[in-house]
Order: sequence, then C-alpha cells, then structure tokens
Amino acid sequence: MSDDRFERGIEEFNGGRYFECHDLLEDLWHDTRGRDRLFLQGLIQVSVGFYHFLNSNYKGAASQFTRGLAKLDGYRPSHRGLQLDRFTTEVVHWLAMAEEGLRGDVPLYDESGTPKLHPDGLHHFEQGRPVSR
Repeated sequence: MSDDRFERGIEEFNGGRYFECHDLLEDLWHDTRGRDRLFLQGLIQVSVGFYHFLNSNYKGAASQFTRGLAKLDGYRPSHRGLQLDRFTTEVVHWLAMAEEGLRGDVPLYDESGTPKLHPDGLHHFEQGRPVSR
C-alpha cells in the first residue's frame, strides 16, 4: 500500500498550512530510515520556520530556516521529485526578512508570496520507504 503522507505534506505546505505540513511530514519522518530522513527533517524545519514567521516569531523562524536550509543543501538541485534550487533561494529571502524582524524592523511581505514546493514527478513513499511511481 502506498503512503501518501509525503504528497499530502507538500500540498499542505503549498497551501500555506505549515503546521499541518509539519505534522504529516514528521509522522512520515518517524517511519523513514536512510538518507531521506535528513531530507524530510529539512522540509519539516522550513515548514516550522514559516509557521513561526507568520506568527511574528522571527527568532524561531530564523533558527528553523537556517537549520532546514543546511539540511536541504545536500539534496539540491532536486530530490524526491521536488525542485530545490529555486525553493531554497526563496527561503533564503525569507530568512533575511526574519533577520530584519530580529533587528526590530517589521518585515513587509505578502503571505501569498511564500515559496512553493514544485513537484517534478514526485517519488512516493511506501510505509516510510521511498518508491517511484
């Protein structure tokens, strides 16, 4: 039976439902072994970063963005069917805005402009293990 938590997590992220994305991907992360575990952790941390940012917790956002970006760097340009180069570049921009918030400058942003994860033929997971479709 195919595990759709990865795809659902991406849909939640792209819909701006970062807490829900975190929940789905963290559940999958607990069942995943090997190299994909760090990849999922990076996505989770970036998702949590956006949750913090949109709740004006710029310290939490900057911390999670930094940690997530470091983990995702080793998976560029793409992994599991997700285009990561553009995505990580956009997250770096949001990290800079979180750092502005830390300095006391209220960042100006359009919530609809948050980065999206662009699938390029998603590689699904089966019971916590990756499979191709």
